[in-house]
Amino acid sequence: MREFRRSRRRAVAGAVAAALAITAGPVGCDAPPGADRGPVKRPKPSPTRVWDRAPGSLAAVGDSITRGFDACSLFADCPEVSWATGTDTAVRSLALRLLGTAAGAPPGPEPPPAGRPGGGAAPPQNPPPAAAPRRAWNHARSGARMADLPAQMTAAADRGPELVTVMVGANDACRDTPAQMTPVAEFTESFTAAMRSLRRTAPKTHVYVSSVPDLKRLWSTGRGNPLGKQIWKLGICASMLGDADDLGPAAQERRALVHDRVVAYNRALRDVCAKDLRCRYDGDAVFDYRFTGEQLSPWDWFHPSRNGQSRLAEIAYRNITAARPPE
Repeated sequence: MREFRRSRRRAVAGAVAAALAITAGPVGCDAPPGADRGPVKRPKPSPTRVWDRAPGSLAAVGDSITRGFDACSLFADCPEVSWATGTDTAVRSLALRLLGTAAGAPPGPEPPPAGRPGGGAAPPQNPPPAAAPRRAWNHARSGARMADLPAQMTAAADRGPELVTVMVGANDACRDTPAQMTPVAEFTESFTAAMRSLRRTAPKTHVYVSSVPDLKRLWSTGRGNPLGKQIWKLGICASMLGDADDLGPAAQERRALVHDRVVAYNRALRDVCAKDLRCRYDGDAVFDYRFTGEQLSPWDWFHPSRNGQSRLAEIAYRNITAARPPE
């Protein structure tokens, strides 16, 4: 009988200990379901990129390409044929394609099938030439390098544009020798500073960044023209175009250095742009475009001709109005 009572007491004690353990909860382990765990930390959602496919005003910054240099005459700007802000209806600048339509000009035709030369949607029908200039400003300067961009961006921001176009970098690679090319780190710092300059006074302005053209491809295309090669001897982009017919190892290495630097500049443009929620890079569209003799200036066989300016406008219009950014 005594043994039976001891066994019973041990059983009761064990049951009580088990109940206390459950009540107190496990030590050093997760709390049971329903227990108060405190605030739950959730991952922050990624910021949403913002893009306006139909801006109502634009300012252009950059270099001689955006100034229409050598498109109309030798060694002269011709801003009326600029791909960005020009008024020439034969070129159909980005400003005319975007702002002319916004100002009440008839909309353009439907985009053609894939494979259209130059890529992308056909431009709208010619809007009235006066429609764009009232809301388009060209702050580019022939000869400008990336170090000049912060000041241009400040001037552009003062206009309060809904879109700023950027095309700069060729002059950073086009120097007397490859050793004089702008270092990539310096190029990147200047572009970052330019974006900061814009954002100080224009936080909601959208920015479209064009890639630097493939200078080596321009050399390959233009060197077949005897007149063009004579003009090149005057010092146009000597790091790439100098001794145009020299195919020896040293000349090839020099051109390869310039080509690689342009590729690095484009990566910098892409990476800095990617950090800004209202910036869109062209996905190397200008760099990849295969300019022909028809698209090169008849004066220097290096800068874009009227036709080349029109192709640049077409590329920009396609990318700016696209629902998604270029890959």
